Amino acid sequence: MNRTPLFPAAAPGIRPAPLTGTGPVTVPVPAAVRFRAACPDCRGRFELAAAALRLAIGATSRTTFYTFTCPECGASVRKPAGERIIELLTGGGVRTLRLHTAL
Repeated sequence: MNRTPLFPAAAPGIRPAPLTGTGPVTVPVPAAVRFRAACPDCRGRFELAAAALRLAIGATSRTTFYTFTCPECGASVRKPAGERIIELLTGGGVRTLRLHTAL
């Protein structure tokens, strides 16, 4: 099996920096990434930038969720996040908090 290292795609004419070490690779995310959301209180539908969302990843599905503040009514909204939502939000540059349990 041929193992090819993964790296972020560069803009045309720009060579990507060589990979060094074994640490995580930071993938640049465009500032224009927007997520569709809805408020359960006022039933408003809108788009939010990645900076307006927070993702908390816990040990169980009950402790894994994302939050945002409704821009229309100001309500604090908390919704469960499954695997696909986690993948989309982290890939879109949403700040993530990993929750740990006490030993």
